[in-house]
Formats: sequence, C-alpha cells, structure tokens
Amino acid sequence: MKNEMLALILAGGQGTRLGKLTQSIAKPAVQFGGRYRIIDFALSNCANSGIHNVGVITQYQPLALNSHIGNGSAWGLDGINSGATILQPYSATEGNRWFEGTSHAIYQNIDYIDSVNPEYVLILSGDHIYKMDYDDMLQTHKDNMASLTVAVIDVPLKEASRFGIMNTDSSDRIVEFEEKPENPKSTKASMGIYIFTWDRLRSMLVDAAKNKVDMSDFGNNVIPAYLEAGDRVYTYNFKGYWKDVGTIESLWEANMEYIAEENELNSRDRSWKIYSKNLIAPPNFITENASVKDSLVVDGCFVDGKVDHSILSTNVHVKENAEIKDSFIMSGATIGEGAKITRAIIGEGAVIGDNVEIDGSEEVQVIGYNERVGVPNED
Repeated sequence: MKNEMLALILAGGQGTRLGKLTQSIAKPAVQFGGRYRIIDFALSNCANSGIHNVGVITQYQPLALNSHIGNGSAWGLDGINSGATILQPYSATEGNRWFEGTSHAIYQNIDYIDSVNPEYVLILSGDHIYKMDYDDMLQTHKDNMASLTVAVIDVPLKEASRFGIMNTDSSDRIVEFEEKPENPKSTKASMGIYIFTWDRLRSMLVDAAKNKVDMSDFGNNVIPAYLEAGDRVYTYNFKGYWKDVGTIESLWEANMEYIAEENELNSRDRSWKIYSKNLIAPPNFITENASVKDSLVVDGCFVDGKVDHSILSTNVHVKENAEIKDSFIMSGATIGEGAKITRAIIGEGAVIGDNVEIDGSEEVQVIGYNERVGVPNED
C-alpha cells in the first residue's frame, strides 16, 4: 500500500559558523527559545501537517539529536502507522556510505524510502525556524501536476545573491535556477524545502549513479537536471516567518525576535504548537531580590539577580546581583554572583564565575557547552 508523503529531514550538518555551539553536537540539536532544539520546528510542522512518517538523516555528532528525537513520541510519531526513524551512514560491502551532499543522502537511503512506499517525498532542512503547513504545499504540487515543487520566500533584492534564486513565469513554473547569482533576476529565494514525486526522483538518482553523473546536491545538480529534462517544476510561495539560524548573529536575533511582544513567528499561536522533548524540572523560583523584565524564564530556573529582555532555559541558575540583558542562556548554565552578561549566548551547562563581565555590545559573544569562565579549575 502506498503512503501519501514521507518527510526526510536533513540533520547531519556540522554548522561550523555556529562555532563553539556545534563543537560537540549537530546544528539541528542546538537549543532555541528556552524549551526547544532547532529541529523541533521541522518535526512539529510535520506533526501539525498530518505527516506520520519522518526520517531524520544524521551524520555529524548525532548523539544529542538521537537522544532528543527518541521514538518520536513528543511529536506523536510513535503510533501503529507512524514513526520517526534515525538514518545514519553505515558500512556496506562496497564501503562506508558517508553522505556526500543533500541528494546523495537521499540516494543512500533509497531502501528505507522504498519500505515506506510514498507517492511523494518532502525534503526539509533541520536548521530553520519557521511554521509551515506542508499539506498546503502538497496540494499546490498536485494542482500543478508537478514532479518537483520548491518552497520560496521573497527576500530583499540586495540579499538575493546569498540564495538559490528561482526565476518563474506567470504561472509560478520555474524556468531558470541560479545559485547565488551576482545579478539576480528575481527575489524568489529557495528555502531548501522540496516536494518530489518519488518515482521520478528515484529513477533520476538511480540513473545518475549508474552513469556516474554527479547528482549529489539538490541545488547544484538535481534542480538543474529537472529543468534541463523539461520536468514540471514549480514554486510554492511562502509568506510567513522563516529564519536560517546558521550564524551566531542570526541565532541570537531569532531568539530575541521570539520573545518580542509582537513576533512574526507567532509563538503564542495555540493552533500550531511547537512540540519538544522537554526536560522534567521543578517550577522556577524567583527570589524577592530578583528583577525579571520582558523575559522568558523556563521551568527549573532559580533567579536571584536581574534579567532584562532575555531567555533563561531549563534549570538555569542566576546568582545574587548577577545582571543579564539581551541574552539567550541555555539549559543548566550557572551565572555567578555579580556577573554581567550583555548580548550573549551562553551554552548548555556553562559556568560563569562571580563578577565576570561578558559584553557583546559590539559583537554577540558566545560561551560554549560546559565551558567555564572565571572559575578555578577543579582538580
């Protein structure tokens, strides 16, 4: 029996531009917004869109990601006819099957995809913050009788050269694709979200491998091949909030936007919930000496200092007279007495010593996972 659509989340990226934050975990496992990890947005979009089978393709430092996803129960993906499957590189008779690109990762998992037997395959990146109804995108794909639909978002012309740009006709059919063009002809930027009719993509990937044709990347190889072959390739025009949090600055910005009273992500929308595997923690405790303003303070936090326009994730400890402003503090971090944190991201389990000052006024400052700053080494 054919299933309608299988989602595959590409979550194997190292995310080197996030520096210290991805030295020990994959980018999609980086925390966000106090309660989440970045991959929760793609997974929750799948759950809210009625997609019951999700494969998560991992490669770099997958331990935290694997533990977080588990059997998919946090997203309702642990039913009789649903599932979340972790897909990692493996050894085979022909050698180690490392993923060499986005579409190569799909080719290496053809056996898994065939076992699900989908009519359509939805390809997602695991490192973007957004809410999207993939079912609406699928309906657009069907209405256009497309073999490939690419989700696009309108970007300012001055930024278009940073993206893969889709040039379309009046019916939104893609007539030309340009990867990071110097002089862009349109502002329709690829979001790295694709719906493929599986039979067509499968045959294209298998034929390319047989004929030793490079088909390792969706942007550089697959989309141009579809256009050259004359396939029906269309855009799906997305209008909501979308953020690629691939840099320290963009990750910080997205967190600050998340707690804004009027935020484009609409984090208070109860009809489209973002789910996560949350840590069990006691209620937060804010002492009578503390001051908390325009901030999100999550369960398990102990606050005895001043917190202004910041996010405190689970089990953060802010000691007496500490001051935190415009910052994102990840779970389990400790901020010492009299410490001053401004415009910074503090990693999971980090310890900031007493009276330490971290000032990101000029450039967002980052403290890595379990990093100790201004704290004597323990023998």
